[in-house]
Amino acid sequence: MTASISTIMASLAKCSQPGSGVTRLPFTDQHRQANAMITALMEKAGLHVSLDDAGTLVGRRQGPEGAPTLLMGSHQDSVRNGGRFDGAMGIILPILALTDLKDIELPFAVEVLAFPDEEGVRFPTTLIGSRAIAGSFDMDVLSYHDADGISLRQAMQSFGLKPDNIPQLDRRNSRILGFVEVHIEQGPILEDMNMPVGIVTSIAGVDRFTISITGVANHAGTIPMEKRKDALVAASEMVLAVNRLATESNGGKATVGQLGVFPNAVNVIPGQVDMTLDIRFDNDASRDQLGEDITTAMVAIAAEHGTEIVITKTYSQAVTPCDAVFREKLAEASRQVQPETIELSSGAFHDASAMADLCSVGMLFVRCREGISHHPDEMVEEEDMARAVEVLKRFLLDLDPDN
Repeated sequence: MTASISTIMASLAKCSQPGSGVTRLPFTDQHRQANAMITALMEKAGLHVSLDDAGTLVGRRQGPEGAPTLLMGSHQDSVRNGGRFDGAMGIILPILALTDLKDIELPFAVEVLAFPDEEGVRFPTTLIGSRAIAGSFDMDVLSYHDADGISLRQAMQSFGLKPDNIPQLDRRNSRILGFVEVHIEQGPILEDMNMPVGIVTSIAGVDRFTISITGVANHAGTIPMEKRKDALVAASEMVLAVNRLATESNGGKATVGQLGVFPNAVNVIPGQVDMTLDIRFDNDASRDQLGEDITTAMVAIAAEHGTEIVITKTYSQAVTPCDAVFREKLAEASRQVQPETIELSSGAFHDASAMADLCSVGMLFVRCREGISHHPDEMVEEEDMARAVEVLKRFLLDLDPDN
């Protein structure tokens, strides 16, 4: 490698809207600039590069005739004012591994995929590229609009794509060996254990809800405390209950991330509160139980305060298990570059979640400083990325498509 991995990541991070951190949204000039840089790296690795009609940049290394294809990669987009490693590192490291193995024949084809959208920041949908390949893309989302009123269809067409061709990208009838994604951990476990890399066992399932609490808006100075039906007081107790029940659940995570108070005036008792709830667990039954415990507590709190509550589940995704063979092969490879190995689950979404509808999936986590992610201070050390590249190389050399 002529340039350090950190230098490559810093250069790619410049493909960003102005401001702190990295802001790179799908189907923008910044996306186009990032694709140009990634294309150059793919070509240096000897990959044939193409852009599919869902916006995924594909770098393919041909294998023996009739051999299956191993898919690798991650997403190039970011959150607003995010970090330089989330997603993008999972594209660059496989390319660098294949660059080092350029002159070594593998018994399978390999494709590195740079997906256009995983974060769901610009449009109210996500996993566009991976869902297209997995055959689970919903064509109705092409009518969704961003904050500027541009539809997803229009944005893709302006990017030079033909979104009506997306159904043709379905790879379910292809010989796919599996999908492997490298990603920063986005948490503190590897750092706490002093481990450069870790093997992912599963991607947590998630349930999301919207909750509306309705009380009675009234004058803040005239209504006695005992006669109030204060929606915000009820909601506040619910937030505390969410935190308590998740803490007691032995592994679950639950978050109230958005809160809207109405009429939101200094001298008015809040008459309505709308909020969101995100529940994650690496066990589906445990996630269901935590959701039931939380919603039961919310209903009881609402009744205690004389308020009404409506709870609506808006999204649900089951746990995505990682393939046992991939886990073992990645663990064997990691033991060759670090003294021990560690397995851990992922509490965050990844393109691997969507790719699991197509094939077996595996994931390699790389340590990040203080577990910080989705933030300009996101940091992965050069040595850890280099170790991850070595793990990928050894994994590729050891992988047998017939076993």
